[in-house]
Amino acid sequence: MSTPNETGPALAVADPSPVPRSLREAWVALAGLSAVFLFEMLDNSILNVALPTIGRELRASTIALQWVTGAYGVVFGGLMLVFGAVADRFGRRRIMLVGLVLLGVASLATAFVTNAEQLIVVRAVMGVAAAMTTPGSMALAFRLFEEESLRVRAITLISTVGLVGLAIGPTLGGFVLAIAPWQVLLLVNVPIAVLAVIGVRVGVAADEAADLHRDPVDVLGAVLSTAAIVLALVAPTLFVNEGIGSWAPWTATAVAVAGAISFFVRERSIRYPLLDPKLVARPLVSSGLAYKAAAGLATAGLGYLVTLQLQLDWGWTPALAAIGMLPQVVVLLAAGPFINPLVERVGIGRAAWLGAAAVVFGLALYSLLSRFGYVWVAIALVLVAAGMRVAGVVAAVNVLGGLPKDRTSIGAALTDTATEVTSGVGIAVTGTILATLFTGDIATANWSTQQSAEFQEAATVAGLVLTVMAAALVGWAILRARNAAVGQANTPLADAIGEQRTA
Repeated sequence: MSTPNETGPALAVADPSPVPRSLREAWVALAGLSAVFLFEMLDNSILNVALPTIGRELRASTIALQWVTGAYGVVFGGLMLVFGAVADRFGRRRIMLVGLVLLGVASLATAFVTNAEQLIVVRAVMGVAAAMTTPGSMALAFRLFEEESLRVRAITLISTVGLVGLAIGPTLGGFVLAIAPWQVLLLVNVPIAVLAVIGVRVGVAADEAADLHRDPVDVLGAVLSTAAIVLALVAPTLFVNEGIGSWAPWTATAVAVAGAISFFVRERSIRYPLLDPKLVARPLVSSGLAYKAAAGLATAGLGYLVTLQLQLDWGWTPALAAIGMLPQVVVLLAAGPFINPLVERVGIGRAAWLGAAAVVFGLALYSLLSRFGYVWVAIALVLVAAGMRVAGVVAAVNVLGGLPKDRTSIGAALTDTATEVTSGVGIAVTGTILATLFTGDIATANWSTQQSAEFQEAATVAGLVLTVMAAALVGWAILRARNAAVGQANTPLADAIGEQRTA
């Protein structure tokens, strides 16, 4: 009989959850994590089509209907950083499972809603659940694998499933409304949450203590960051709805900027920051965030302009305008299988800037040539969609790979927050320029020749302004990524190994 030291029974249990060597080996976990991302992308798109029905049945005002969708997005965006920091302290899998249970309960509560105010509360709670779960889906997918190519493929898979939900949401919502009450659109989250719980509970191992940290939570920093992000998300809507002459959007913007500055100053000065600025300043992290920000800025601005152009300037029906957006949808869904081969061919750093450059070029093309016909609009949509797919995936991998293992969740939250905030900025910039250059009510049908010319001028100016902003972000990201490459090349082997171990 051999002794424990000879046979190594400890060896038999030392690795109870070996690292998957393919996506197939991790299919249970990926199914659960994909379900999480599906919920986040499907939720708003499937509900928007039901807003007129909800307004009639709940006797909701226009402002109340705006908050039915807005409450979810504002709460989700405002709390992502906080829950990312909490997950890195108390367990990513644990926080995700709690969030999924909260999602299921909130979705069930929809069956008992009797007025708009109750529905807004339910949507806000669902926003909390999304903040607890969505960044974690990327973080846990990244942590499942050690090979960069598998990480890219896993994140591509999860994002593709989410985009499918975004694409089919309006059609599915319209079909459901034809045969069932609108509440079913939110009750569908219950089986999605159950699927996600099973996949995460069975397929994802609990976090190891060594991969977490126990720094105290910076409560004041959490309040400042949440307030700054919430106001940054609310301000674009105020600019569009209230106009640039109103005090409300400017006040919200000023307070958001003041909150962001206060948060940054505090995080630099305390011992245990919620988000260490030194980590964000790492070349891989800062460049990845800049790529995500550029893509969010350009995509939101382009989508807003194209929607107005097709329906209001060119007089297309909503159904025809939806068909006009199909090139973007098709590319978003079909580009997934090509991302990993591109990364393997040119490298992850070059793939990131190529994708971001395609986004900038597509937006510039729209700004200069969209007035000459739909074909230019379609080409711009294709370029921006393809670039966004590539830049989004590889930038997220760069951010997560550039952070220590015990900061993975807040890294994923950072990438999502960068996209949410810059998307709002893109819409605010576009809406403000349109309000300045366009005379009359932009939502009125049958524009005059002068108004059509004003819109074309405003679309060109807004598109070029966003192009310059996005190009500046991409240029800065390229410089930061080069600094990272130079730093790695100049680091002695022993130092590099030591840095990898401590990271």
